[in-house]
This record gives sequence, C-alpha cells and structure tokens, in this order.
Amino acid sequence: MSSYQKFTKNVFIIGATYVMGALSGMILLPVITKILGPKDYGVWVQLKGTINLIIPFILLGLPSAIVRFLAVEKDKKQIREGVYSVLFLVFFISLIVSLFLVFFAGSVASFFQTSPLLVKILSLVIILECLNLVITDALVAFQELKKYSLLSIFQTVGEILLIIGFVFLGYGLFGAVLSLVFIRLIVFSILFIYIFRRIGIKIPNFFPIKKYLAFSLPTLGAIVSYWVIASSDRYLINLFMGVIFVGYYAPAYAIGSILNFFIYPLTFALSAVLPKLFDEKRIDETKNFLKYSVKYFLLITIPAAFGLSVLSRQLLSIFSTKEIADNAYFVTPFIALSILLYGLSNFFGNNLVLAKKTKILGFIWAVAAAINLVLNIVFIPMFGILAAAITTFLAYLVSFLLIRHFALKEFKFEIDRQFIVKSVIASIIMVLFILWFDPIGFSKTMQAILISVVIYGILILLFKGINKKEIYFFINSSKKI
Repeated sequence: MSSYQKFTKNVFIIGATYVMGALSGMILLPVITKILGPKDYGVWVQLKGTINLIIPFILLGLPSAIVRFLAVEKDKKQIREGVYSVLFLVFFISLIVSLFLVFFAGSVASFFQTSPLLVKILSLVIILECLNLVITDALVAFQELKKYSLLSIFQTVGEILLIIGFVFLGYGLFGAVLSLVFIRLIVFSILFIYIFRRIGIKIPNFFPIKKYLAFSLPTLGAIVSYWVIASSDRYLINLFMGVIFVGYYAPAYAIGSILNFFIYPLTFALSAVLPKLFDEKRIDETKNFLKYSVKYFLLITIPAAFGLSVLSRQLLSIFSTKEIADNAYFVTPFIALSILLYGLSNFFGNNLVLAKKTKILGFIWAVAAAINLVLNIVFIPMFGILAAAITTFLAYLVSFLLIRHFALKEFKFEIDRQFIVKSVIASIIMVLFILWFDPIGFSKTMQAILISVVIYGILILLFKGINKKEIYFFINSSKKI
C-alpha cells in the first residue's frame, strides 16, 4: 500500500471516529434540550466548556510533543521514558487542579447556576480525561490509529448510552455528568493495560520534559486562545444575558460546528505522517499531502457550509426545539464559515509546526482571542448572541490570514483556486434548489439534504472539479480499506 493510500485509509479510520463524535452531539442535543430544557442545556455546555478550558493548562501541550518526537523514535527506552514522564507529570498537575476545583466548588457552581456536587464530579472527569489524552496521543505516535479509533468510538457510544439512560431514569444533569466519569474510567483501564503491555512500566526521571516543553508550551497558548474564541462567548452570554440565552446559542453553534467532523480526520492523520516525511527531507511528498488534504477538505466543507446555513432553522427545530430555532437560527451561518476558516488555518499551521515555530502559532491565536474577547465584551450587551457569532467569525478570519502569511514563508504548497470557484458555484446552485424545495419537517429536510448532495456531486463532476485519476485513486483506496 502506497503512503497516499495508507494516509487515505487512516483518514477513513479517524473519520469513522469523528462520525460517532458528531452523532454524539446531535443525539444528546435533543435529549437534553427537549427533556431538561434550554436552561439545563446551557449549564451542560458550560460544564463541558470548563473541562475544555482547564485540560490544556494541565496538559501543557505535552501530548503534541509525544506525537512530534516519539513518532520517529526507535529506542524503546526513550519511548518509555517519554510516555511515562508526561503521564506522571500530567497526573500530578491534574490532581492539584482538581483539588482546587473541589475546594471552590460552591463559587463555581454559583456562577453556572447549578449544584456544587456537579463541579466535584467534574474534577474526576478532568483527571481521567487528561490521562486518557496522553496515552491516546502515544497511540498516534505508534501509528496505532485503529486502536485509537476503536477506543474513541467505544467511549462515545458508551457516553451516549449512559447519558440517555440516566436522563430518562430521572437523574438529570447529575446522571449525565456521572456518565462522563464512568466511561472515562473504563477507557483509562483499557489504555493503561495496553501501554503496559506495549512498553512496560517505569518510574520516570523526567529528562525529556525540558525538550518537550520547549516545543509544547507555545502550542498551549494557541490551544487556550482557541478556547477563548470557541467557548468564552458562552460565559459572556451567561454573564450579560443569562443562562437561557446560552441554551439558545449553543445548539446553533453546534449545528455550524458539524464542519469540525471534516477537519479532524485529515489533520489527525496529517499529524501522524507529516513529521516523518518532513524530517526525512521528503518535501515534495509533504507538499502533496497538504495540497490534496486542503482540496478534499474544501470539496466537502464548502457545500456543507452553504447547506447548514440555509437549513439552520429546520435543523434546529428537528434537533432541539422551535423556541431555540426561532431565537438562534441566524447564528449557524457565521459559525459554519468560521469553522471552515479554522480548518484552513490548521492545514497551513502544519508548516509552522513542522518547522518547530510553534511560538508564532501561539502569538497569532492570542491576537485572535484578544480581538474576540474585547469585541464580545463590547457588543454582546448591545446586540446579543448575533454579536457573539459575528465576532467569532472575525477572530477566525484574522487567525487564518495571519497563519497563512507566516506559513507560506516556510514553504509553499499548491492551492487549486479554480476548484474553489467551481465548488462555490456548484454550492450556490445547490442552495437555490433548497430554497425552491422549501423543506419543512424531518422527512422533507432529509430529502432536501440527500438531493442536494447528489446535485452538488453531479455539478462538481460536470465542472471537472475533480479528475478521473483522483476518482480512481479513491475507488482503489476504498477497495483496499
């Protein structure tokens, strides 16, 4: 199997994982909004957002260093030292942070308008999630993407089933948060058994940590700044408008964020293959991987962004409530376009990661986060959740333009601009069909989506957006997979 076919196989494997992740959000959205209401959904979103905020500070970006340095490491002793140094350090930090969170549970719960018990349970989730992320990134470094994918799917399915079960049994948000602990504990047990069998166990001396931190700490700035752009708006909406408006905003944001599904399989697979190619001076192959990854990303996300935007109200009515749809449908188009820009930023950002210039990425995301935060503070009180959506788009636009500028100074890869024009034209024609069809209800909306996919596919072939060689490549790769 060629390196391109292996890469395509890995994208499909990781894609299957993120299908489940996307389905998880779409399944839990109606369960929580329809049974518990928008207020509890607002609390749920903020609790999950808090996990996503705290974890990067605990991890210090170290899992990315595991992938970058151990993917090309052959010495088992070095691998063992690297993995356990990071694992032990992360455990100690997560324990301290969780104890701090437990101590101030009352204050945190008061802000979220929920019970302190939920915050204490959240502290257990944080410890387990941090440990699991370290070991799963070791799986990526070992090229064990099938195992990574299976465990991720297991966690997602288990989480969905437990949450639905607890909610229907009447345990509410308490049961939903407790489900996060149970499934992560099971996954950690499986991961630890695997890592023990693969590399054994060792009390580390932490000698690789200095090198790892030099690489990873700048990425922490990027991760935290990204969180500010992606999640801080919920906290500010809660502060200025109340938790119920978070309950309106978050589902519309979730619909627009469906595009994330098309980002992560490609960027995840690239993170496993590009460091080796780049370090071996196979620059032409590196450029080809990036060129075609961007093209196939846009092949799907351009029409998806158009489709999600025009069907926002219908999708929100189906997956949440009419109340949420009427109050937030206008958020989705801005978020969909924002996520498309975020995906492009990730692809160009690979240039800087490979060149080990992660400080530039950290600086760019910090600038974008500052812009987003200031604009949100100024405009959310005046224009509500629409302002949050627009400032999110502006922040992603700034980050994309800056990352692209600095990335192309390292090395350039081809962007098929003619294809982009063809994709946009095909998407506009697809949208005109949707507007004419005017779908109402689940059945009609699903029909509109299926027919739109066919229309776009036919048009992109007629416009020769993709050629026969590319089609045959995917057919052959699919057969081998």
